Amino acid sequence: MSQAEGVNVQRRRVLIASTAAIGAAGVAAVATPFVRSWYPSAKAEAAGAAVTQDIGSVEEGQMIVVKYRGKPIFVVKRTEEMLGNLKPVIPLLSDPDSLASLQPEYCANPTRSLDPSILVVEGVCTHLGCAPNYRPDIGATDLGGNDWYGGFFCPCHGSKYDLAGRVYSGVPAPLNLPIPEYSMDGTILTVGEA
Repeated sequence: MSQAEGVNVQRRRVLIASTAAIGAAGVAAVATPFVRSWYPSAKAEAAGAAVTQDIGSVEEGQMIVVKYRGKPIFVVKRTEEMLGNLKPVIPLLSDPDSLASLQPEYCANPTRSLDPSILVVEGVCTHLGCAPNYRPDIGATDLGGNDWYGGFFCPCHGSKYDLAGRVYSGVPAPLNLPIPEYSMDGTILTVGEA
C-alpha cells in the first residue's frame, strides 16, 4: 500500500462538502443582486399602480388633472348644458360613436363615461402626443364660432375634441382621446382599476 492510498477518505469528503457549500454561498451572494436588478424599481411599480382622487370638491364645469403612468388624466365635471351639447356636435365629429377609439366597454356610450356628469380621459392628443387645452367656452371665435360647443383644443397642430373627448373631422388627430380603465365609489375616482 502506497502513501497516496493512505489518505483519510472521511476528511476528504468533509473538505469537498465544505468547499462546495462555501462556493454555493458565494454564487448566491453574487447572483442575488444580479437577479434583483431585473425587478422593476419602486418608481416603476408606483407608475403602474392605480391612482385614487377624491373629486367631491370639483365644481361643475371645472377640470382637474390626475397623473397616471406618466400621463395627464383630465377629469371634467360636466354641467347639464355640457351634456346637452354632446348631441348637436355629432355631425362635426370624425368618430361620434367611438368605434375606432380606445375605451373600456362600460364607456361605449354617447357620454363615454360611467357617470354622464364625469368625464375621465387621457389628456394626450392622438396626433403627436401634445397636451390639449380645456376650452369649455361655447362659440369661441378662434375655434369655429357656432361650431364650437366646448371641449379640448390642441395648440400644437389644431386638433379639436368635444366634451366627450371625441375628435372633430378635418383635424390632424385621427382618433378620439383614449379613456383609461377607471371606477367610481361615491366621490372617489380610481384610475387604473375597473
